[in-house]
Amino acid sequence: MFQQVPLVEMDGMKLIQTKAILNYIAEKYNLHAKDPKERVMINMYSEGLTDLMEMIMILPFTPDPKPKLDNIQSKAKERYLPVYEKALTGPVYLVGGKLSLADVLLLECTLMLEEKFPDILKDFPNIKSFQGRMTQIPAISRFLQPGSKRKPPPDEKYLKNVVEVLKLKLPL
Repeated sequence: MFQQVPLVEMDGMKLIQTKAILNYIAEKYNLHAKDPKERVMINMYSEGLTDLMEMIMILPFTPDPKPKLDNIQSKAKERYLPVYEKALTGPVYLVGGKLSLADVLLLECTLMLEEKFPDILKDFPNIKSFQGRMTQIPAISRFLQPGSKRKPPPDEKYLKNVVEVLKLKLPL
């Protein structure tokens, strides 16, 4: 539609725009809330996670990732993770006592962070426990297995392909 990615083909549709894709999936699989107050909490948690994940996703396109890595680690530990750690004091899930889009994004974000900073969750026991529970959900467990549709961290081949397809000029 706008000649951009991400593009997801699902249910006979070509979906674009990250928020639109996430909202469609959340609606389809009942990962939204039962009322407007819960929905806004899910949206706020989700947006924070998306902000953090976007910082990680642009790293392969950065000529010198070291300063950005330091910034990501600092922001994750000081700004983002404490919010989720506090929210998970007691509850099994972030909002409404049931699995939501925010929970799925938190799991993916923590996995992305651990790929870059293996010990980052050591001071966040509630998040680490949450991550353990989430990975036990059968569909998620299957998705995290080798050979699944989960994409590996970007490598040089990925970078070259993205630059070519999107006709990007590096550095961004």
